[in-house]
Amino acid sequence: MTISLRPATGADLMAVGALHQRSRVAAYSSFLPAEALADPTPEAMGRYWTERVGWEGADHRMTVAERDGRLVGFSYLGPDDAGDPATGLLNAIHLEPDERGRGTGRALMVDALDAMRARGWSRAALWVLRENAAARRFYEHGGWTATGEERDDVIGATVVPQLRYARSL
Repeated sequence: MTISLRPATGADLMAVGALHQRSRVAAYSSFLPAEALADPTPEAMGRYWTERVGWEGADHRMTVAERDGRLVGFSYLGPDDAGDPATGLLNAIHLEPDERGRGTGRALMVDALDAMRARGWSRAALWVLRENAAARRFYEHGGWTATGEERDDVIGATVVPQLRYARSL
């Protein structure tokens, strides 16, 4: 039962969307109301990823993780959203809820950091929900530190604060 990583294909994106929705519900349900997590549907999330990869595919990279042929996680990275040419942005790491603690997230993070280095970036950044203590611990354990920058996002109708993290590559 080993994990394997590979570049995502267009055929993966609907399944990535469904996985993303399951991951969000599992990770955020302790601090967000159920109605905030009810939408988008897994199908809508799949369409979102199909569209997003369609417009960002030239300079972004999605990697999927499989365990025994089953899609169990993904990462997505691209250029820094603040425009720093020396920084790459880790847009997402999401896992099937039963994959937590099995090394899959770590494998995706190491792979993403290697890909950022290969693109010539010397720094990596990401945004994480402030209330997502498990994700914050995961990133901090991986060498990321909070920069002090904050922004708000909206999930459903709920405003959620995000914290920016960064690390050297």
